[in-house]
Amino acid sequence: MDSLRTLVTPEVTVTASRIPKEVIPVQILSGAQLEKLNAHSVADAVRYFSGVQIKDYGGIGGLKTINIRSMGSHHVGVFYDGIELGNAQNGVVDLGRFSLDNMEAISMYNGQKSAIFQPAKDFASASSIYMSTRTPVFKADKRYNLNMGLKGGSFATVNPSVLWEHRLSEKVSSSISAEYMYTSGKYKFSYAKKNGYDTTEVRRNADVRTLRVEGALFGQVKEGEWKAKTYFYNSERGYPGAAVREEPGKFKHQDRQWDTNFFVQSSYRRRFGSYYNLLLNGKYAYDYLHYLSDARADISTMHTDNTYKQQETYLSAAHLFSLFDWWSASLSTDFQWNTLDADLYNFVYPQRYSLYNAVATSIRFDCFKLQASLLHTYVHDQTQIAQANAKNKSEFTPTVVASYQPFQRVDLNLRAFYKRVFRMPTLNDLYYTFIGNKDLKPEYTNQYNLGATYAYTLKGKVLSRIEIQADAYYNQVEDKIIAIPTSNQFRWTMLNLGYVEIRGIDTAIQGSGLIGKVAWNARFNYTYQQAQDFTEPDSEYYGGQIPYVPWHSASTILGGSYKGWDINYSFIYTGERYESVANIRDNYIQPWYTHDIALSKTMRWKQTVIRATVEVNNLLNQPYEVVKWYPMPGTNFKIKLNISL
Repeated sequence: MDSLRTLVTPEVTVTASRIPKEVIPVQILSGAQLEKLNAHSVADAVRYFSGVQIKDYGGIGGLKTINIRSMGSHHVGVFYDGIELGNAQNGVVDLGRFSLDNMEAISMYNGQKSAIFQPAKDFASASSIYMSTRTPVFKADKRYNLNMGLKGGSFATVNPSVLWEHRLSEKVSSSISAEYMYTSGKYKFSYAKKNGYDTTEVRRNADVRTLRVEGALFGQVKEGEWKAKTYFYNSERGYPGAAVREEPGKFKHQDRQWDTNFFVQSSYRRRFGSYYNLLLNGKYAYDYLHYLSDARADISTMHTDNTYKQQETYLSAAHLFSLFDWWSASLSTDFQWNTLDADLYNFVYPQRYSLYNAVATSIRFDCFKLQASLLHTYVHDQTQIAQANAKNKSEFTPTVVASYQPFQRVDLNLRAFYKRVFRMPTLNDLYYTFIGNKDLKPEYTNQYNLGATYAYTLKGKVLSRIEIQADAYYNQVEDKIIAIPTSNQFRWTMLNLGYVEIRGIDTAIQGSGLIGKVAWNARFNYTYQQAQDFTEPDSEYYGGQIPYVPWHSASTILGGSYKGWDINYSFIYTGERYESVANIRDNYIQPWYTHDIALSKTMRWKQTVIRATVEVNNLLNQPYEVVKWYPMPGTNFKIKLNISL
């Protein structure tokens, strides 16, 4: 993948991320571009991708989930260093808990990754987010790297971090990364009272305390590599809830959540001769969640004090066969076991056994590429209570991908794909006490995509390169399920829309160059989406836009560098949308936009690199809500200091 381009003059160096020439639509933020972005978590960063909506339930501590091309959070696979993060309980991964401190790159694929050499589960999602953490790189004879960081700013935020990388031998290295964050989460927001005037309230019970520790080993073997990682995350946070009180401050949301997430995973990749490659993956994960909604502190909510424990075991083997220079094939098999334990009344204690088998092939010529895959998914559930489990599910889902370069000397590539996806209902959907329905239907999606990428290198310095990608798509979702929180944020109501059609366009344009001694780069993304509910032809809301999907959204990133100084400006716009399929005035949500800016200075002293950054977010103090009744912060700032040895 051609991901980086470097232009060097005697006094300045420009590094800009390129739009990859992939047969599947992909967007990437990596390296310096990711480092300069006004973002704390992965959720903040992926907002700058086309076709993405982030549901943010209120500032620092609120739940942050991703929706790509309006197919829902459950259709997004989230992968951490090549292995999927599981949540069989509710199928949603909170991207807000993944910091950018140790992150090397974030990639988003529509459909699936372009490579056929991958685990079977990688074929199972409608879209995927891949998070790649740092792999140690040592200069010359250096045996260690040390990076220390400290962030602080609005909301009493304190966020220290440390990364230690050590070369143990010529072929083995290690890394240890740790990070702590505390924030009060308190900020002011405008509030409209029932009797018709606005007042100002303070967002409360939004404090967050998190601790993340990661350890990893990296090794090289003949014609291959291996790596192993241990991950620990612990947090306590408050959920401030919806700001819907007629009298501000009369009721205070006191919901609290405690999380502990632990996993250990490993990967082994090796090439055997010129015809065969092997990829092995394994993982064990344990997740603990305690949720408290105390009716004695907030009489508007139902008392909830529950603990949930999940375990997951995952094994995978993928084989790549290089039959000819132009033809390769792969076979992969994954097994996954999930269990859920909860202190709920009459709980059935489900266990899920999932088996994935995928066969794929790839044909490559000078100007034409073709890929095809077929995934078989088999799911078997067991429960402690007899006949409480859902029926076994067995489904085949195909994918076909093609790309064509019509002109040999013109960097223009045309691409198209079709993909069908099967999504099993989560354990909560099926077995949650009083809510679950073991007869719930799975979701099925059909995706059609037609797009193009174009790149042109100019001889001038002011604009040295321009890149464009555009994709038009049409998605069909059968038995689509929309998850919406109730007054108690941990308990969701499941709304089955039946049949949804989604039409959209994603575009991205970026360029880079030099203006005198100033290196600049720019990136612009735009998305148009029409996501309509066609469930009930007799309904007066037939064909209405589904909840929280805007017709128009856009983002811009502008960066400049000069003699160690870097300035970065970013803009995000989300157009009008509705909170319900009933597209009426009472459900209307206004458009919102934010301007963010960051200024940093990098200084070098012998082997030490010091980087100081000042960030201002929501520069114009725009009041806005990503989710209705969940107000977001106004203008806020952050100061960061990084020291690398």
